[in-house]
Amino acid sequence: MDTKSAVELMESSAEVHFSGFHMDGFEQRKASIEQPTTSETDMYKQPFVIGVAGGAASGKTTVCDMIIQQLHDQRVVLVNQDSFYNNLTEEELTRVQDYNFDHPDAFDTEQLLRVMDKLKHGEAVDIPKYDFKSYKSDDMLRRVNPSDVIILEGILVFHDPRVRELMNMKIFVDTDADVRLARRIRRDTTEKGRDIGAVLDQYSKFVKPAFDDFILPTKKYADIIIPRGGDNHVAIDLIVQHIRTKLGQHDLCKIYPNLYVIQSTFQIRGMHTLIRDAKTTKHDFVFYSDRLIRLVVEHGLGHLPFTEKQVITPTGSVYTGVDFCKRLCGVSVIRSGESMENALRACCKGIKIGKILIHREGDNGQQLIYEKLPNDISDRHVLLLDPILGTGNSAVQAISLLIKKGVPESNIIFLNLISAPKGVHVVCKSFPRIKIVTSEIEIGLNEDFRVIPGMGEFGDRYFGTDDDDEQVVVSSQ
Repeated sequence: MDTKSAVELMESSAEVHFSGFHMDGFEQRKASIEQPTTSETDMYKQPFVIGVAGGAASGKTTVCDMIIQQLHDQRVVLVNQDSFYNNLTEEELTRVQDYNFDHPDAFDTEQLLRVMDKLKHGEAVDIPKYDFKSYKSDDMLRRVNPSDVIILEGILVFHDPRVRELMNMKIFVDTDADVRLARRIRRDTTEKGRDIGAVLDQYSKFVKPAFDDFILPTKKYADIIIPRGGDNHVAIDLIVQHIRTKLGQHDLCKIYPNLYVIQSTFQIRGMHTLIRDAKTTKHDFVFYSDRLIRLVVEHGLGHLPFTEKQVITPTGSVYTGVDFCKRLCGVSVIRSGESMENALRACCKGIKIGKILIHREGDNGQQLIYEKLPNDISDRHVLLLDPILGTGNSAVQAISLLIKKGVPESNIIFLNLISAPKGVHVVCKSFPRIKIVTSEIEIGLNEDFRVIPGMGEFGDRYFGTDDDDEQVVVSSQ
């Protein structure tokens, strides 16, 4: 189709609180993520890392034990920052009472980073055990195997930004200072054999100042703050529920909080099986594609803002519900994206739908050929429609145009049926505030930048314009 005929054709178509449980911007995690240095396959196997910080005797270990106990059906390992204390020199041992064990310099953070890096890349590690009587690591090493979940616990695990970057979830255990002191006295006198006077002296000289100067300031980095530590069972239950949700998601969802993959069922897998089959007839391909597209659209609409609304039911009762977002529109990337318009119209009566046509110049270059968008699009939430996200180049071009037209990045929801990891990386790193909703994540791209396993050239199969004599190829954009 030449440029002129395409244009003519388009012109003719027209902070949260639960029982004292605080979630401070957990979904607003820092979206500027470094480009992964490992292969996509290796990266997907990386574990879910939870950091648990807080003052000494705040109940961090209890919180960790409760999480591990509730995640009994998952492989979970605990790494303690205490294992990475620096060995004291002979000179430091002679005046150990003047050594600040709550200072960041007391820890061998470089060794901790090496251990965590190996665990994240699927390697078993040997972690030293620190002896608080000799103030040195003993010869006994603890073998830790790679697991689905790694919990990193310690008073200062949020202090070093390199350690924080390793974490998918950061929890700060916030316990009253008097409670922490009472626990510390009981622990140090019973478990470590220390004199109560020495414990109090150390607390006033080092522990409290270090908490105020180094530990408490890291509370701002926490995604979740738990008051009362292990006594807050409601908070622990909510955290475990969230972890289970994350573990059930595709690994890319752990990296990009703005990526949403609809929950798979046998019905969804069955429909994917049919539309991916090269022998499926056009009629069946369209029918099952429409069903999947409808699911994606419905899921995407669930991410739009809403307002509370009360109505009177036919029984005279009051029902408290929500009112849909009215200021929205669709934008389809021609021509495959037009296959998603009917589902959107079926869900949103009278919705305006714009068009964008992007010409592909080889596999990596795109040129905007045509666009027809609502005049007031900058005031609307936009559902961007394109069934295949491959290299991400066309998506970036389309999103860039919408932003140029004044649409806030956070007002764009990109809907597609299948997404290749490459495209997800490109779009999420370029536009960290948009949302991507898809039904499946693909294996990747082949040497020709084609999505695999894919489902064929979607537009040709959907609209019946593919050449049966030619080999079916998969869409790359």
